[in-house]
Parts: sequence; C-alpha cells; structure tokens
Amino acid sequence: MTSYESPSPNLASRSFALDLQYSQSSLQAYVDCRRRFQLRYLLNVAWPAQEAEPALEFERHIQQGEAFHFLIHQHLLGLPIERLSAMAQDEELKRWWLTYLKAIPPDLPERNLPELTLTASLENFRMVAKYDLISITEQSKFTIYDWKTSLNRPKRQWLVGRIQTRLYPYLLVKSGDFLNHNKPIQPEQVDMIYWFPNFPEKPERFSYNQEQYHQDVLYVKDLLFEINNLKENEFYLTTHVERCTYCTFRSLCERGVRAGPLHQEEESALEGESKINLDFDQIAEIEF
Repeated sequence: MTSYESPSPNLASRSFALDLQYSQSSLQAYVDCRRRFQLRYLLNVAWPAQEAEPALEFERHIQQGEAFHFLIHQHLLGLPIERLSAMAQDEELKRWWLTYLKAIPPDLPERNLPELTLTASLENFRMVAKYDLISITEQSKFTIYDWKTSLNRPKRQWLVGRIQTRLYPYLLVKSGDFLNHNKPIQPEQVDMIYWFPNFPEKPERFSYNQEQYHQDVLYVKDLLFEINNLKENEFYLTTHVERCTYCTFRSLCERGVRAGPLHQEEESALEGESKINLDFDQIAEIEF
C-alpha cells in the first residue's frame, strides 16, 4: 500500500454515493481500482498526467475516435455522405469512415436512434448510459451498436467482463419501454454489437436473455451497495499494478511516473487490457 493520504473533504455522510450518476465508466473504474474511482468520481481530483506516450499521437487517436463517432452520428441523422466524407481529412479517419460505409451495418432498419441517453434508478441509485446507436426493427428487435476505435481487437472473454457489456442491455430493458410502444422490453428482444473499424470483419455480438438480465440486476446492485458502504480508508489501490501504467493517478499513488507506450509490442498479463482500456475509457461514452 502507498503512504499517500487522500484529500479529506467531508465523506462522513454516506449520501455521497447516492448523489452520483453511475455510468459504465465510473463503475468500471471502481472494478478496476477502488482508489481510482475515489479520486476521480468522489473527490474530483484533477491530476495533470498523460495516459499514454507519445502524447501527441495519443491525443490524435482520441480526437480521431471522437470525430469518427461524430461522422456516424451525422450520417444516421441523414446528412449527405458526400458532405461528411469531405470532413474526413485525416488518413486514418478517412479509412475508418470508408470502412464504415462499406461494412457497418449492412441491413439497418429504418428506425435508428443514435447518441441516445437512457437513465434508470436501482435502489435509489441513479444510472445512466449513452448509446452510440439503438436500432429497432418492425418486429421490435433492439440492437445496441457501439463503435470502438481500439488499436487492438479485444478478446470476447475480456469484453464479457466489461461493465458496459452488462449495463447497456440491462438499462435498455429496464428503462426503454417508451421505445417499445410503452410495452416492457423483454431481454430476449435485445442484443449488443461491438464494431471495430480497425477490424471490420470481426464484430462481437452478445445476445441477451432473462437469466442474464437477473444476473446483471444482482451484479450492479451489489456493486452499488458495496460502494455506498465503504469507509473512506477502504478505497484500496488495485493489486494489478499493470493497470496503473495507463492511469493518470499513477504518480499520485506512487505507482510510477511515466505513461505507458501507446503502441505496445506485447500484450500485458491481462491480455492487452491496458491498451484496450485507452479506447474503452476515453471514447466509450460521455462522462457524467
């Protein structure tokens, strides 16, 4: 454990956890490292550290990812492809954009809801998710699409463990009845697809069902109660030190100073988790 002492605003009241709006990013931060969650979401510590090096290339990758999401959003809203294509000046962004136009997705129904935000309450905790796209067929089949500009293609098992894979279908079922003619959405009506412009032929699809829905309810509820019941000194540092390499708080927690390389030749002990996190944490959704 580090000798670092956290800033000490008044956390005596347990209401702080109820005041948060929990997203996949904040819950994932907690699962990855309690201290990271505490610093970022409870104490709102701004720590000027780079996540990856070289810094300029990292920033460019993030900007490209944001621009890619913007282009798809505008396309789904009906803006002309020619006009949007003229905006893709960067070579990598242009390649992603052309790949999207050719490959993703080939049979979208007419009812598409890009950049939709859903909220719900669970045991007085507020949850929120911003979806890249929810596509709805005439047969009331709901498909969640999420665009990932990761430099590396994550393995399915790694995706299974992500909060986003659990929270997004769950919230759609729980709070999306207004999208289904005010009828409850059944879990079997929902699936989720991660699509990677760097790996367009290898999307990852997750079907949903009633059993998974109940598991997700219990899992999320347990996380929320656990967070709410922690004492201030129980937000421990992760034991997975490799996760700290790409965390902005690494020097604050005495877990190193220099940021990890953006282009890492070998995968980490957690199957490339650190590198993939750069995209999932930075571009997955807006921060709440």
